Amino acid sequence: MTVEEAGRALADPTAYADDRRLHEALALLRREDPVHRVEREGYNPFWAVTRHADIMEVERAHTRFLNAPRPVLVTAELDAMNAERAAQGVALRTLIHMDDPDHRVIRAIGADWFRPKAMRALEPRVRELARRYVDRMAELGGECDFVRDVAVHFPLYVILSLLGLPESDFDRMLKLTQEMFGGDDTELRRGTSAEERLAVLLDFFAYFQELTAARRAHPTDDLASAIANARVDGEPLSDLDTASYYVIIATAGHDTTSSTISGGLHALVEHPDQLDRLRADPSLMPLAVDEMIRWVTPVKEFMRTAVEDCEVGGRKIRAGESLLLSYPSGNRDEEVFEDPFRFDVGRDPNRHLAFGFGVHYCLGAALARVEVRAFFEELLPRLESIELGGEPEGIATTFVGGLKHLPVRYTVRG
Repeated sequence: MTVEEAGRALADPTAYADDRRLHEALALLRREDPVHRVEREGYNPFWAVTRHADIMEVERAHTRFLNAPRPVLVTAELDAMNAERAAQGVALRTLIHMDDPDHRVIRAIGADWFRPKAMRALEPRVRELARRYVDRMAELGGECDFVRDVAVHFPLYVILSLLGLPESDFDRMLKLTQEMFGGDDTELRRGTSAEERLAVLLDFFAYFQELTAARRAHPTDDLASAIANARVDGEPLSDLDTASYYVIIATAGHDTTSSTISGGLHALVEHPDQLDRLRADPSLMPLAVDEMIRWVTPVKEFMRTAVEDCEVGGRKIRAGESLLLSYPSGNRDEEVFEDPFRFDVGRDPNRHLAFGFGVHYCLGAALARVEVRAFFEELLPRLESIELGGEPEGIATTFVGGLKHLPVRYTVRG
């Protein structure tokens, strides 16, 4: 593999479904050209930033490197369509699309719902749902596709319970979430055109506009009501900003955690010594959770755009050029992690970048940790044996994802 081929892999959704290929490419880039200019047909050019230190430098300098106008890697066609919609004032505006001062103000609306006090109040519900899905594993008779039968449902129920949505809508939200993040995957996507991808967002907006109207007419004590009735400078959020807030909470709060839980279980199955170690010493669970998060790194990248000429990792970056921050690469950086390709449930320190860094640090990081910990604390005491029941399959993506199938055979006490 050449350096150029390695760089192009970052704009190839199928590379993220093949861990060996992806990490071979990323290791080559870290070693040979850690800030590498990528030109791939169908995409606007970008700089791939692959070392932990360089990613941190860009994350810290949030006034020099902006999320807008290109917060994630998409095709040139979608870039153009997003720019056109932004000019018309009808583009998605989630927290990942925003920079300060808007980002700081809008983020604060939901921040209290994810602080430690709120997490403590939510934890009994999280553990109840974790038990429900471990019970589900027991009911399935010792064999299941862990992703489809368990991992995609548990965190979805948690986040939609926090929003206050009825369980009758959960399947609809699951389908829309998978279509949104699975747009590059032939099994999950709704269609192949940019218009079909945008149609998924429009379906989200239609649903959440109805929700906004309902919560404004009849306020409740859930997060959906807090968003719908928030005021900025005395004015309610626009329908677009309200719907965008719901979209990022409902999708990012679900898909990333399900990927971590399924990828974490896969890692434990593949490293039985670490499974035995964790079962023998449950006090390692907080460290194990962060190691699972590092190992999976469900958010593959965010983009930043330079506002001025500058230098990153010895490379000259021009104003207006975009940089892709490769989190899976940063989380395997040999300069930061001792033996980074070893899955170690006791890894400490663990300076992973899976939640980002700085002002855009993941709003739901504490919730994700609570969910992953609760699930494995419910599962491991009841798990007598487990092995793969077939070949795991990853999602084709360039943004968010993990496993889409994890067939397992197991014994779980009822």
